[in-house]
Amino acid sequence: MASKLLQSYRAIPMAKLLTAARLVMIARRHWLRLDPQERRRMLTLVRVATGRRGGLTPAERFELARLIAKADPKLFAGLVVQMLSPVPLPKRMARTKR
Repeated sequence: MASKLLQSYRAIPMAKLLTAARLVMIARRHWLRLDPQERRRMLTLVRVATGRRGGLTPAERFELARLIAKADPKLFAGLVVQMLSPVPLPKRMARTKR
């Protein structure tokens, strides 16, 4: 098992590993914008929905949308694209709201 794990690490270039680590760090920062109770509730709602919008009541869909908005997915996407893009992006894409 350990030898297979080491082989997979050798197969992935270091730059890709570092990029993945940076993505995880950005995602963590956005995840931590929610307090622990909100994070638990979001996970519960996602589990209940089972990938279908109809799995949630309108109130639960609104609550999930509010929690997602609090994590600021637009900023997350902008930061990820900025990190991966070979050309500079407009600053408005990777900046927090004022």
